[in-house]
Amino acid sequence: MPSECTIVLLIIWRCILLIVCIRTFILYVVVLFALRVMGKSELSKMSTFQMVVLFMIAELASIPIDSPSSSLINGAVAIFTLLFLQVLLSYVSIKNEKFKNFINGRPSIIIDKGMLNVKEMERLRITINDLFEQLRIGNCPSITDVEYAVMESNGQLSIIAKTDQEKLPLVVVSDGAIYEENLAKAGIDYDTLMCMIEAKGITALNEVFVAFYDGNSMFHVYPNPEPRQKFSREAY
Repeated sequence: MPSECTIVLLIIWRCILLIVCIRTFILYVVVLFALRVMGKSELSKMSTFQMVVLFMIAELASIPIDSPSSSLINGAVAIFTLLFLQVLLSYVSIKNEKFKNFINGRPSIIIDKGMLNVKEMERLRITINDLFEQLRIGNCPSITDVEYAVMESNGQLSIIAKTDQEKLPLVVVSDGAIYEENLAKAGIDYDTLMCMIEAKGITALNEVFVAFYDGNSMFHVYPNPEPRQKFSREAY
């Protein structure tokens, strides 16, 4: 027959296991909720800041599980604080392009009209072997097959093969906001832009969801179902 001490230890051990299981389930629900609130876009194209947030959430969730003596509430509060910070910064990034570029970085053109941008490769510390590897993954084994290659802010290389298009699409208005730099690249001023928008049947800038030139320099406008207050941004 087991001694009373053994029985007590067995009961304590089972209670600890039960507590760990309950804590794991609760934290699983909390983390799952946090990831759902962050949105699909956050998971599909994570920036450096977003990866840091996810790593911190994972670390904070593991502490109450590994240490039953740690407060479960403290861990949940810390996770929700990070979640609030991530959602807040994502919202500010949408409204302020400079802040977005500071947090996430800006896309960089590695190949421009079939020509290598060596200075940009050196700045990003990309070797020619790394570039060729990414080109092969993108089914473009040679630089001569590529019109544009853009290193996105999430670290992925977007490859545009040579086609009959003359250049990259150029967004000049997004969500009622003018991209001043792209407007200058397009060679038009504000008055010309408004005339082209009005020709599409849209009377105000804040009614524009997106306006852009495609690769063949054709102008396109899509209306915004929920017009916002207009403001200016810098280009990507």
